[in-house]
Amino acid sequence: MTSFEEVAGYRDELRAHCYRMLGSMDDAEDAVQETLQRAWRNLDGFEGSVRPWLYKIATNRALTMIGQRRQPIELGPPIFVESAESQVLIRESVELAFVAAIHHLTPPQRAALLLRDVLGYSAREAADLLGTSPAAVHSAVRRARAALAEQDALGEEGQREAAARYADAWAAGDLDAIVGMLTDDARYTMPPLDERYHGHAEIRRFLVEGPLQYGWRFAPTASPKVWLTYLIDDGVEVPVSLDILVFRRSKISAVISFIGDEFVKFLGL
Repeated sequence: MTSFEEVAGYRDELRAHCYRMLGSMDDAEDAVQETLQRAWRNLDGFEGSVRPWLYKIATNRALTMIGQRRQPIELGPPIFVESAESQVLIRESVELAFVAAIHHLTPPQRAALLLRDVLGYSAREAADLLGTSPAAVHSAVRRARAALAEQDALGEEGQREAAARYADAWAAGDLDAIVGMLTDDARYTMPPLDERYHGHAEIRRFLVEGPLQYGWRFAPTASPKVWLTYLIDDGVEVPVSLDILVFRRSKISAVISFIGDEFVKFLGL
């Protein structure tokens, strides 16, 4: 018989899954708590496989939460672990880039892709978890993979070179070069601040009136899409944000700038 302890043992991996689905650690914690509570209430008489059962509850709870949101999804950072080991730094930067990438997919595409490509469920198993058909799962995954392929069209080395040019443009204060690397419909957000800029005109105005009044240095991480930013004030570098770049072919379609020196200090150790 399934025990409370067995169910609770899946908390960490469910949290990671819900964070990828929801893009918010606070929402992920809520979704996991509700998942575990629902599972505990229905333990009596349960004889199936625990893991897929929990993922079914968690995934559908996350989809419901997304559907109830009144505002667009605002990607938030995960809770960083207290460690400076190199492998942890690599995992965190790559994970942030991955979550940013899949949040440009529709929620059904995101769920299907995570179940199939990250968790390894078959199309039939994923369809059962999502309450849909294998054909619908195949279609969602095909579209999701195509969208991600468009984001990764440059390849890792090409992205690293493009991101380096973007960082150099910031260091030079070259407004035209920065804006020229963005798609026409690019978005610039700065969680947790409630500021969003869309398109060249809005982003250009924001840069002129704010950030480009100062000097900047961008430092790379393990992922070419994730950079640490430092504002230069009277020759002193001040950690400001962790920036995630989302590519579309050869240009940047979104910049997510997590404001807060704790992210820079963690990944910049």
